[in-house]
Amino acid sequence: MAASIYHARSNSLPSRSHPFVSDFDQYFCRLKANSEATSSSISLKLHGLQDLHDCVDKLLLLPTLAREKNEKCVNELLDGSLRVLDLCSAAKDALVQIKEFTQELQSILRRRGDMKLTSEIMKYLTSRKVLRKAIKKALENSKAKKLNNDHESVAILAGILKAVETVSLGVFESLLSFISSPKAQSKLSGWSLVSKLTHHKRVASEEGETESNEFAKVGAALFSLIGRKISVADVQNQLKNLELCIQYFDEGLESLYRRLIKTRVSLLNTLNN
Repeated sequence: MAASIYHARSNSLPSRSHPFVSDFDQYFCRLKANSEATSSSISLKLHGLQDLHDCVDKLLLLPTLAREKNEKCVNELLDGSLRVLDLCSAAKDALVQIKEFTQELQSILRRRGDMKLTSEIMKYLTSRKVLRKAIKKALENSKAKKLNNDHESVAILAGILKAVETVSLGVFESLLSFISSPKAQSKLSGWSLVSKLTHHKRVASEEGETESNEFAKVGAALFSLIGRKISVADVQNQLKNLELCIQYFDEGLESLYRRLIKTRVSLLNTLNN
């Protein structure tokens, strides 16, 4: 519950009946709620993060909080905001890479060059493997650290900001896991190209078990296309759906990235002045 971050009282914070607190609780609880990982649910959470950080900016404007000083606490909070920015940037970079390969595949499919198509598909699948490693490393580097502080007013502010950091990292982790779609890839990894071309039935059955997300569906469709189990038109439709998904994510991340930078600047101004 969001209320747990208000475990102590201070005159520095508005009362729980204050509209700001009510809005904060509402946005926080929505982001903490478990939901099926779909492109639409993740897009909603990206927009929800923007609302949450708007509330954080309002909190940082409180004059009594601006007077509190705790250098170690401030540095840890700034480190946390940087972790959130780094993970957001990693998600943006991942989408850019996938978008580029997707556009190349669409161009090849329109020209219908079979030899070139197989080569491009394998290049795409290899790039996805490299991207998954980069995502894994980014997630490992983003682990939030426990905040240590001993001043009540700063402790309350820090508790709120750490809760925001944690939920923000959680949303980005969900997005990056969705992009990575490791479950779908693990089912299809280890197959040589010859196996993909000769074991059509096994590929088809595994495709049915693939996670229902646009990134995983494209991967499965490409394997099926190599095995000539689906048409080029079917793959083109999957790529169009993926492109729309990437567009929604990219729009949400771009505005959220600007929002996160603004929050970091507000944090610097409030706690370091």
